[in-house]
Amino acid sequence: MIADTAIIHPNVVLGENVTIEDYCIIGSPFKGCDGAKTLIGDNAVIRAHTIIYAGNKIGNNFQTGNKANIRELNDIGDDVSIGTLSIIEHHVKIGDGVRIHSQVFIPEFSELKTDAWIGPNVVFTNAKYPRSPDVKDKLVGPTIGVNAKVGANSTLLPGVVIGDNALIGAGSLVSKDVPDNSVAVGHPAKVVKQVSY
Repeated sequence: MIADTAIIHPNVVLGENVTIEDYCIIGSPFKGCDGAKTLIGDNAVIRAHTIIYAGNKIGNNFQTGNKANIRELNDIGDDVSIGTLSIIEHHVKIGDGVRIHSQVFIPEFSELKTDAWIGPNVVFTNAKYPRSPDVKDKLVGPTIGVNAKVGANSTLLPGVVIGDNALIGAGSLVSKDVPDNSVAVGHPAKVVKQVSY
């Protein structure tokens, strides 16, 4: 079902059983897009007022909350959910099964691996020196490992690597890499123990 108020641009390819709610814009052009295709897999549910720019490759069973904003040229796997008012900038890699809650900011050149979980109001950053003359050439976002979890209201600094199965406590400021299977909390975040199963 595609709402009458939704705008679907040329070069958008939709899978089967896709729902696009009111006032969504899918395949929105960007400067230099040159007809880049937007691919969205089967069973997607794209909720009201979401904008998805051109050049995205999105797998099956994708969901957004209301007013999600997904910029161009991202690679998004199967079974991914992006919450209300979250922003995904361009050139982001999101693996299968990733859950991104509401009001999350993920800048360009970030990577979220399979089954990563990002709590509400989490902010990733990618510019170590934001006003430097060559800042655009040195952007690097965080990498979130397989099955890693980042608690609500945390901030991740440019280039940090959160290891597989790691857990970042709510409200943490992550300025250094966190090893696999570690629990890190605080301001700045420090490893306090290992994940127990």
